[in-house]
Amino acid sequence: MSVSQAVEARVSCRGFKKEPVEQAVLEEIFTTAQQSPSNCNVQPWKVLVVSGKQKDALKNKLIQTVMQQQTPNPDFNWNVAYTGEHRDRQFGSANALYTAMDIGREEKQKRQMAMLRNWAFFDAPHVAIFTLDKYLDIMGAVDIGIYAQTLTLLLQEKGISSCMQGALGQFPDPIRDMFDLPEERGILFGMSFGYADEEVKANKARTDRAPLSDSVTFA
Repeated sequence: MSVSQAVEARVSCRGFKKEPVEQAVLEEIFTTAQQSPSNCNVQPWKVLVVSGKQKDALKNKLIQTVMQQQTPNPDFNWNVAYTGEHRDRQFGSANALYTAMDIGREEKQKRQMAMLRNWAFFDAPHVAIFTLDKYLDIMGAVDIGIYAQTLTLLLQEKGISSCMQGALGQFPDPIRDMFDLPEERGILFGMSFGYADEEVKANKARTDRAPLSDSVTFA
């Protein structure tokens, strides 16, 4: 699979088979991802890859926290209110997803349950939690984004699907407590991954992309 093919094939997967990815394959992919570029080669990413019983325990803790309706307390600024074309695209993405799932706009409870699946990792066998030292701020976040994109394309090359999830950074305390993370290290976001279950309705959702002229200026 070429890089172009991996980019074209990658979609946000929201339903996975139980089958785990072999440890040797995981180590190969994450080793290659170490080649990702970063500012001044600082390589700020610290990644937790959680599987098996620990993943299930983390899922239960996160769902319990969310169900208690606690206010999100992210380590980094996730308080972005989209406006203009960004808000239009946000609505378009939600519409594509809920239409694929046969959930109407008025079905609030079903939408809430669909949202809750973020913290169940969409039943994926693995979840990656991306962390970095808080003082790195926006520069560290840029590096983590580059690393995560590299990682998801390497996964795609092996036929492994993934879903980037900002929601997994909204409630960092259960993750920090379970893995005894130091206070100075922040949880930015997460990524569920594994082999896609094509029978899951959510996996039929597709989003469009803006034309090149809206995004790129050749000077």
